[in-house]
Amino acid sequence: MDIYSIFSNAIQFIFSGNQELYGIIFRSLYISGAAVAIAGFIGIPIGTWMGSRNFICKKFIIRLVYVFMGLPPVLAGLLLFLFLSRSGPIAKHVYILFTPTAMILAQIVLALPIVIGIVYSVSEEKASTVIMTSMGLGATRFQSLITLMLEIRYSNILALVTAFGRVIAEVGAVMLVGGDIQGNTRVLTTAIVLETRKGNFEMAIALGIVLLFISFIVNSLLFSWQYGGNKR
Repeated sequence: MDIYSIFSNAIQFIFSGNQELYGIIFRSLYISGAAVAIAGFIGIPIGTWMGSRNFICKKFIIRLVYVFMGLPPVLAGLLLFLFLSRSGPIAKHVYILFTPTAMILAQIVLALPIVIGIVYSVSEEKASTVIMTSMGLGATRFQSLITLMLEIRYSNILALVTAFGRVIAEVGAVMLVGGDIQGNTRVLTTAIVLETRKGNFEMAIALGIVLLFISFIVNSLLFSWQYGGNKR
C-alpha cells in the first residue's frame, strides 16, 4: 500500500464514526485540559507573586523552575510511578496508578513549571510599574497583584497554551502511570505508538492528524484572541 492510500484511508477513518477513536480523543482532551487548568490555577498566582517580590533563595528557586521546565516526561512518569505504586507512601490510603487521575497528576508535574516560568518572566518585567501605579491609586497589595495578573493576561494564556502543547503531545509519563489500558487510559500519543507497533498505519496517522488539528485549533484561538486584544 502506498503513502497516498494510507493517508486517504486515515482521513476516511477519522469521519467513520469509530467510537474507540472518539473516546481516545475525548480522553486526551479531558486529561490534558484538566492538568493545564489545575496547573494554571496554581501556577499563575505563584508566578505573578514570584515576579513581584524579592525573597530568600529567589534566584535558586527560579533556576530550579527553569530546570523543571525541561524535565524529561519519562523521568517525571518514573518518579510518579514509584510514588503511586504499591510500595509507595500513599498506596495504603489510595491506589490511583493506571487511572486517568494518575495521568492528570503526571501532566500537572510537567505543566506547572512551564506556567510558573513563563508567568514569572513576564510579571517580573512589569511588576514594578503596575504595582507602584496601583498602590499609588489606593489599591492594597493583594489588589495590585490581581491587577498585575490582568495586565499580563495574554502572557498567562500563552503559558497555558504552551503547557497544553507540552502535555498533550507527551507519551512517556502517561504511558508509565496510565498503562495504556484500552477504554480507560489510552490517549492519542499512546495509541499512536501502539497502532504503529501493530502495523495499523491508517489508525496511527488518523490519530496523528487529530493531534495536529487540536494543536492548530488551540494555537489559532490564542492568535485570534491576542490579535483582537491588541487591536482594541
